[in-house]
Amino acid sequence: MGIEFNIYILFLNAISFLLCLFDKIFAIKKRYRISEKILLLISLLGGVFGFLLASMLFRHKTKKKKFIGIIYLILILWIILLFYLNI
Repeated sequence: MGIEFNIYILFLNAISFLLCLFDKIFAIKKRYRISEKILLLISLLGGVFGFLLASMLFRHKTKKKKFIGIIYLILILWIILLFYLNI
Protein backbone atom coordinates (compact mmCIF):
# COMPACT_ATOMS: atom_id res chain seq x y z
CA MET A 1 0.00 0.00 0.00
CA GLY A 2 1.07 3.53 -0.63
CA ILE A 3 1.77 6.52 1.49
CA GLU A 4 -1.85 7.65 1.10
CA PHE A 5 -3.10 4.57 2.92
CA ASN A 6 -0.63 5.11 5.74
CA ILE A 7 -1.68 8.74 6.10
CA TYR A 8 -5.35 7.67 6.06
CA ILE A 9 -4.78 5.13 8.85
CA LEU A 10 -2.70 7.54 10.95
CA PHE A 11 -5.30 10.28 10.53
CA LEU A 12 -8.24 8.05 11.49
CA ASN A 13 -6.40 6.65 14.49
CA ALA A 14 -5.52 10.14 15.70
CA ILE A 15 -9.16 11.21 15.30
CA SER A 16 -10.35 8.07 17.07
CA PHE A 17 -7.90 8.62 19.93
CA LEU A 18 -9.02 12.23 20.35
CA LEU A 19 -12.73 11.34 20.19
CA CYS A 20 -12.24 8.78 22.95
CA LEU A 21 -10.33 11.33 25.04
CA PHE A 22 -12.97 14.02 24.55
CA ASP A 23 -15.79 11.60 25.30
CA LYS A 24 -14.05 10.66 28.55
CA ILE A 25 -13.67 14.32 29.49
CA PHE A 26 -17.31 14.99 28.60
CA ALA A 27 -18.39 12.00 30.69
CA ILE A 28 -16.50 13.30 33.72
CA LYS A 29 -18.02 16.76 33.30
CA LYS A 30 -21.47 15.27 32.62
CA ARG A 31 -21.74 17.10 29.32
CA TYR A 32 -22.78 16.16 25.79
CA ARG A 33 -21.35 12.76 24.83
CA ILE A 34 -20.03 11.40 21.57
CA SER A 35 -22.31 8.69 20.23
CA GLU A 36 -21.14 5.08 20.46
CA LYS A 37 -22.22 4.73 16.82
CA ILE A 38 -19.71 7.43 15.84
CA LEU A 39 -16.95 5.78 17.87
CA LEU A 40 -17.71 2.41 16.27
CA LEU A 41 -17.90 3.89 12.77
CA ILE A 42 -14.52 5.63 13.10
CA SER A 43 -13.05 2.39 14.46
CA LEU A 44 -14.52 0.39 11.59
CA LEU A 45 -13.14 2.83 9.04
CA GLY A 46 -9.62 2.29 10.40
CA GLY A 47 -9.31 4.04 13.75
CA VAL A 48 -9.64 0.94 15.92
CA PHE A 49 -6.00 0.99 17.06
CA GLY A 50 -6.22 4.60 18.26
CA PHE A 51 -9.49 3.91 20.02
CA LEU A 52 -8.13 0.87 21.85
CA LEU A 53 -5.02 2.76 22.92
CA ALA A 54 -7.08 5.66 24.26
CA SER A 55 -9.58 3.29 25.88
CA MET A 56 -6.79 1.56 27.78
CA LEU A 57 -4.96 4.76 28.72
CA PHE A 58 -8.05 6.62 29.93
CA ARG A 59 -10.06 3.57 31.04
CA HIS A 60 -12.94 4.65 28.88
CA LYS A 61 -15.80 2.32 27.90
CA THR A 62 -13.94 -0.63 29.42
CA LYS A 63 -16.95 -1.79 31.45
CA LYS A 64 -19.27 -1.89 28.44
CA LYS A 65 -18.70 -5.53 27.48
CA LYS A 66 -20.86 -5.50 24.34
CA PHE A 67 -19.21 -2.33 23.04
CA ILE A 68 -15.68 -3.60 23.74
CA GLY A 69 -16.60 -6.95 22.14
CA ILE A 70 -17.58 -5.15 18.94
CA ILE A 71 -14.35 -3.13 19.06
CA TYR A 72 -12.32 -6.35 19.34
CA LEU A 73 -14.21 -7.84 16.37
CA ILE A 74 -13.33 -4.74 14.37
CA LEU A 75 -9.72 -5.13 15.50
CA ILE A 76 -9.66 -8.74 14.27
CA LEU A 77 -11.12 -7.65 10.92
CA TRP A 78 -8.43 -4.98 10.53
CA ILE A 79 -5.64 -7.40 11.46
CA ILE A 80 -6.92 -9.85 8.84
CA LEU A 81 -7.22 -7.06 6.27
CA LEU A 82 -3.71 -5.77 6.94
CA PHE A 83 -2.31 -9.30 6.81
CA TYR A 84 -4.15 -9.94 3.54
CA LEU A 85 -2.79 -6.69 2.07
CA ASN A 86 0.74 -7.60 3.25
CA ILE A 87 1.18 -4.46 5.27
